[in-house]
Amino acid sequence: MADPFTELCVEMLSPLGPVRVRRMFGGQGIYVDELFMALIVQNQLYLKADDTTRERFVAAGCEPFSYSTATGERQVMSYYRPPEDALESPPLMLPWARLALEAALRATNAKAGKPAAKKVARKATKKATQTAAKKSAPAQPSAAKKAAPRRG
Repeated sequence: MADPFTELCVEMLSPLGPVRVRRMFGGQGIYVDELFMALIVQNQLYLKADDTTRERFVAAGCEPFSYSTATGERQVMSYYRPPEDALESPPLMLPWARLALEAALRATNAKAGKPAAKKVARKATKKATQTAAKKSAPAQPSAAKKAAPRRG
């Protein structure tokens, strides 16, 4: 069973769709409709942000998720805490959760447009076209049938 804070976060995000929680990054990753859109680290919820949504989080005074690398460098990720009052009310959380879900959707779509993904898609399309061409081509008589004498 999940801890009470994780259960609260799942409840707050569930109006957006089915929520799945998975252990990662020393915390938990939250997926809504299979889109990775939030983190829970040390009993703090962080929602995904991107270039389109980041300013909304910053303007509201939301803190980004950051961590120290093995070399002591501070890394800041594109996940922000929602405003404190959002964790107290599903209607207050919903706009922030929607921003995170939209950022997750944009990230997923951007990955699908990367050259490696396009190469795989072209290969699959080429194979499908070749298969379709073979199925629609007229049947060629086999060599044995060509050589067999006709009976009349």
